[in-house]
Amino acid sequence: MPATSPAHHPRRSRRTNRLLATAAGVLTAGALAAAALPGSATAGENHGSKGGTHPGRYQDVQLLSFNDLHGNLEPPTGSSGWVTEIQPDGTTKSVDAGGVEYLATHLRKARKGNRYSITAAGGDMVGASPLISGLFHDEPTIEALNKLDLDVTSVGNHEFDEGAAELRRLQYGGCHPVDGCYTDQEFKGADFPYLAANVLDEKTKKPLLKPYWVWKRNGVNVGFIGVTLESTPNIVSAEGVKGLAFKDEVETINKYAQELQRQGVKSIVALIHEGGFPASSSYNYDCDSPGAGDGISGPIADIAKNVSPQVDALVTGHTHAAYACTIPDPSGKPRTVTSAASFGRLYTDTTLTYDRWTGDIARTAVKSVNHVVTRDVREARDMTRLIRKWNTLATPIGSRPIGYISGDIVRDGTESPLGDLIADAQLEYGRTLDAETDLALMNPGGIRASLTHAAGGKEGDGVVTFAEAFTVQPFANTVNLQDFTGAQLIQALKEQVSGPNEAAPKILQISSGLTYTLDLTTSGADRVVTDSILLNGSPIDPSATYRVATNSFLAGGGDGFPTLGQGTNDLVGEDDLTALEQYLTAHSTPTTPIAPPKADRITIVR
Repeated sequence: MPATSPAHHPRRSRRTNRLLATAAGVLTAGALAAAALPGSATAGENHGSKGGTHPGRYQDVQLLSFNDLHGNLEPPTGSSGWVTEIQPDGTTKSVDAGGVEYLATHLRKARKGNRYSITAAGGDMVGASPLISGLFHDEPTIEALNKLDLDVTSVGNHEFDEGAAELRRLQYGGCHPVDGCYTDQEFKGADFPYLAANVLDEKTKKPLLKPYWVWKRNGVNVGFIGVTLESTPNIVSAEGVKGLAFKDEVETINKYAQELQRQGVKSIVALIHEGGFPASSSYNYDCDSPGAGDGISGPIADIAKNVSPQVDALVTGHTHAAYACTIPDPSGKPRTVTSAASFGRLYTDTTLTYDRWTGDIARTAVKSVNHVVTRDVREARDMTRLIRKWNTLATPIGSRPIGYISGDIVRDGTESPLGDLIADAQLEYGRTLDAETDLALMNPGGIRASLTHAAGGKEGDGVVTFAEAFTVQPFANTVNLQDFTGAQLIQALKEQVSGPNEAAPKILQISSGLTYTLDLTTSGADRVVTDSILLNGSPIDPSATYRVATNSFLAGGGDGFPTLGQGTNDLVGEDDLTALEQYLTAHSTPTTPIAPPKADRITIVR
């Protein structure tokens, strides 16, 4: 993502060339268990009376699913590597989870002995990835997913971070058009289909990639339809979605469900990169229990209530939440809706009981549960070798010190210390391109992690490595300079709390010299107090012209800031990570580290 909550970034070519040069769950059942169905098979096939084997009427199909991996091949660190678990006494505890070495082991163990097993994903397999994957245009993650035997996934918004052509390359293979091949072998692409039913090429009006895929085994046919959220263009750079149209999720799924039905495929699963929010953050919270309310709120709730009853289960994502719930379909029949958090920390095991007589799923027998990808199992050796191979290439780049800090510089808060630092870095970088640059604005969703004082490796406390900075800003957005009138600048600040951002404000991080008051006791655009907006102590002149540095995501009007997409006299610089690296190097030494900024540029009235 370039940018918002779970989400973006454009091309990485300049960054990668420069760097490579330096390197030489919850149980949710329907009304009945599968065993209650006549002739239900609980493990593979029914056996005939004379010792032969023949298919019975009911066949349990195992659906293993996960979502929002974001290239996390190694175990995520800190709180990003935890899941919250409700204990029998009602208390909660944090459990370390994730890492493809362990995900592979868990999935392989779950599949063992099950001939009818499908592994599917709900999008954002790549993008906003750690250095080991992001540095190499996420080829390592596709390679890992191939080894995981992933059968199918929907696209997510992050699959468009580097544009449609790069997504096609991830699907079909070939070396990167700018950076070339990273190993002796040409990148072969994904062994599994990426589904993009609601993403249309604006010229051909056809889906960018396959809209659906059918899994077939011994007379059992299960169709999969894959979509991403319709609002993807709002959270991905304009360049990343250029030439593409994103259609309504429900209309698209219903359209292709009918098409699959016409082909005789009556068992259908929708892979939807859009999600919701359960009432509890614990992965094993029973959202179907009495008193649990609606179970899930947010966009997926409305989608689930309107997707055709022909669809038997929804695998979702995007919000990085964990749930395995039921939501009634339009006919009032319960239907399972699942999400396995993010970063490979969970996987969902869903049992779909297939009726061979009708070709449909016996919906009352569907059950889903989320499981933790614990790290108390043996690592999958093939994944260990894969990680070692790519780390050999990435480590010399990632371990390089680029700056020093005296304490944690966090991204948390309406205005964050790290947000201020990044805005200052972009302002300073902008002035190297044009000395008349007045200010910089940074979207908070583009800041993916805090800078921590404690050493993450052998570098020592207070040392900021390139890998740590990459984790903070992994999107490779360029720093763009544009001219705006004072009136446009004021309007852009008001768009933080109005229009699409009114319900969930996106407060821009601002460079030194820009100050204003944010009055949260009022509503809408009035929350930004116009008379309080000052630049270097002087009121913004609506008729004057101001030179503003932003990243390319904001410069394209992303995150609900259309006014920032209307700038003129554009000048495009290097990527934003270059700006951050240059700032840290110029302003810190081992004996004079950077102190966390005070984050006092926005006066907040509550």
